[in-house]
Amino acid sequence: RPPEEEEAEVGWQEKLFSQFEVDLYQNESACQTPLDRQYWEEIHKLEKAGGRKNCRIFTYTDHDRFTNLEERCQKVTDSEHEVPSYLAERMANVRRRRQDCRPIEASSLKSKIITWEPSDEFIRNNHVINTPVQTMYIMGDLGPYGKLGRREYEHVLCTIKVDDNGVITVKPDFTGTKGAYQIEVDGEKREVWKYTIENASVQMQPEEEEREQRVFRDLYGRYKEYLNGLVGSEFEMTLPGTLRLFVNGEIVSAQGYEYDNLYVHFFVELPNQWSSPAFQQLSGVTQTCATKALGWENVAYFSYPFTLELFFTQGAESEESLPQWPVLYFEVLSLDFWQRYRVEGYGSLVLPASPGVHNLTIPTWRPVELGTVAELRRFFIGGSPELEDITYVRTPSTFKGERLSRFGFRTETTGSVTFRLYCLQQSKAFLEASAKRQRMQSVLDQLGGFSRQSSVYSVLEAFQRARRRMQEARESLPQDLISTSASTV
Repeated sequence: RPPEEEEAEVGWQEKLFSQFEVDLYQNESACQTPLDRQYWEEIHKLEKAGGRKNCRIFTYTDHDRFTNLEERCQKVTDSEHEVPSYLAERMANVRRRRQDCRPIEASSLKSKIITWEPSDEFIRNNHVINTPVQTMYIMGDLGPYGKLGRREYEHVLCTIKVDDNGVITVKPDFTGTKGAYQIEVDGEKREVWKYTIENASVQMQPEEEEREQRVFRDLYGRYKEYLNGLVGSEFEMTLPGTLRLFVNGEIVSAQGYEYDNLYVHFFVELPNQWSSPAFQQLSGVTQTCATKALGWENVAYFSYPFTLELFFTQGAESEESLPQWPVLYFEVLSLDFWQRYRVEGYGSLVLPASPGVHNLTIPTWRPVELGTVAELRRFFIGGSPELEDITYVRTPSTFKGERLSRFGFRTETTGSVTFRLYCLQQSKAFLEASAKRQRMQSVLDQLGGFSRQSSVYSVLEAFQRARRRMQEARESLPQDLISTSASTV
């Protein structure tokens, strides 16, 4: 038995026949397509020249049936009983190898950037980024010695894809300094095969590399000019004394609740001097989501996106007061088998005053009634105490007094909801940073006052925490030590 080692240098789209293909294309009657007939002729030429040089290593090119089936049979999950969804079946028909695509003229793109009445064929072909791709598979026949040519022993060693943008994807990557890849084969003997992948391409000369970089710079420059021509130079600016706030938010998850099948209902309350466009929706409801166990808690992952566009306009009455920021109120509800809902918790969230990414986890609570009857009613009938006005979570919008008392209002802490907010702010005052100070008394100063107020609150909270820790430390000391130190003083 010869040693089981083989080395092959494979070029792009170079065809190396396997033992199965050699046996299949021996007879001309097995040829059904022009490609099969071409392979039959090439195999006969190889036999006349002394046979093929490769033994276990072979390739499937972009035009082989294996490549089409491999792209079509990709699974979305790792479940053995996966059923392809409607979208997966439709997307499986999208061919990402349109070699006959023609470049579209810039004038036609300018005249038709948006397709108002798309056809079904247009939607099917443009639902994903349909970049033409050429694929090649380097395979290995890992069957027992003397029994080559069986399909069950064919394994993919490397997948190479090249798209129209010139991006080359090699999976798995070149071995380099890493160890060899391993494949364990189930058969008569549990054999372990090791293989390495190396880049055997000729290195580019410095002159050719410089010429290529020059071509890329010219191409990117022309493409940038083309995009500038599409976008234009006009950019919508806000009026002086106006702040535009964009919030791209996401309700990520809810965790720690008593029942399953959760959904979140939310709305945004706008204080004085705040407004929104007529088309802007300030409320929404997520989908109903089943929970999954994660550690000691049951978590429902919503991943529900929402978008807010709000305007703050400075008024004469708001110059001396700090601006109030919009508040997002939400309630978490659960759905039982009979499609009856229960209130699981209430919460509120003040939209962040600083731009950037904010990950916030907001605890919730719900009102409760004393006694076993209330819990039985909640479990069997689905009813539970609710807030008539959800703004009662903070200060109700109808409250006009000086003090708000919640004495006697029984509640219990429930779970929490996680939000992810991407906040953007636009204001003409941001461009006036180099102007005079007296021209800067606008939104920026009010925003600064709000941040100062929040910093004062944070300092007070830190002082209270330090004071509480000192009291706990004093209570943990022995009484005789405390009395001795007091007498010494």
